[in-house]
Amino acid sequence: MNSRRQFLLRRLPGAVFGAVTPVTRAALMALMAPMAATAQPTPAGLTGVASPASATGAAGPTRAAVPDEVFPRQTWARLQLPPAGPPAWQAERLRAADEAAASLRTDAYLVVHRGRLVHAYGDVARPRNVYSVRKSVLSVLTGIYVDRGVIDLGQTLADLGVDDIEGLTAQEKTATWRQLLQSRSGVYHPAAYETREAKALRPARGSHAPGTFWYYNNWDFNTAGGLFQLRTGKPVSEALRDELAGPLQFEDFDLARDTESVLEASSKYPAYVMKLSARDLARLGLLMARGGRWQGRQIVSAKWVAESTAPHTNLPGGWQRYASMWWVPRRAWPFWQRADGDVFFAWGNGGQFLFVDRGRDLVIVHQVDLPRFFSSHVTPESISGLLQHLLAAVPAG
Repeated sequence: MNSRRQFLLRRLPGAVFGAVTPVTRAALMALMAPMAATAQPTPAGLTGVASPASATGAAGPTRAAVPDEVFPRQTWARLQLPPAGPPAWQAERLRAADEAAASLRTDAYLVVHRGRLVHAYGDVARPRNVYSVRKSVLSVLTGIYVDRGVIDLGQTLADLGVDDIEGLTAQEKTATWRQLLQSRSGVYHPAAYETREAKALRPARGSHAPGTFWYYNNWDFNTAGGLFQLRTGKPVSEALRDELAGPLQFEDFDLARDTESVLEASSKYPAYVMKLSARDLARLGLLMARGGRWQGRQIVSAKWVAESTAPHTNLPGGWQRYASMWWVPRRAWPFWQRADGDVFFAWGNGGQFLFVDRGRDLVIVHQVDLPRFFSSHVTPESISGLLQHLLAAVPAG
């Protein structure tokens, strides 16, 4: 593979979220065509053939509750170690991480280790648009109602009565709710809150059967939000308040101010937009790091945490993997190799990240203030330096 093609493939996920350099549909489809031509157990990318990264959605490791686990209450407890205590976080590495953040024009980031706030940079109390991190939030909310037996992810769009403005075909209606979460529905209908790059990459209607092709598809995600409201009787925003913000004691969340339903002429399914502060987003990360537990209560099952973060699709070159509205690193960060099921992340336009390392009981949140259509952004590649400094600062043992 030549260097130019490698570079473009590394940038593909960024293209979905609004890449710096616009790329034409023809050029990108020409680039991808050789990869999509043969059905091999190698990956599909932003558009590509189905790749059984985890064909059964096999669960990763689950962990029993630890008696001395620390959870935040109304505020985060700061990490304080006595001079003669256990190995401490390396201050010089944290300073280097701050310098890396400044070079990225980061607005806020924070680090939580073993339930305590280790380090904060910028205004971590300000709610910001989390963009596509909203999808990982919906994944958690969906799991809560799957656990309760309210949601059946095996139901098809036909079973659920799903249709849209341009109409869905009989083949498209065979897609399941689960395939919406995996972005594999095969329904390439226009969608609300879609970037120009995503529109350019959208395959032709009917070009791929449900479950056989992966395309980062806002129609799938928005429709999953609409079905969530249909089955639970609650919009995503109210479920966020009742099922997560309340039990996890979010410090900065206001339903009226921080949520919005964005309906556009392209589709009957609106986008569920949300703003969250870094320190509130870290609570969601800690919930996932702890296998769905929170202060003695199982908010979402460990089974769902494992299932929703088990990858189903590999991106070109094995760079990242996609699960059920969560991303899983594969070879993007050689310095961050862990056991399967240990590391996963949420990723939104402009540099919004929630990283979860279950093996280390570590959560990292990164945020950038950007308007919706601003094209410059922090990518998984560009944030690598910051992550390397933070991981190098973690105490041994």
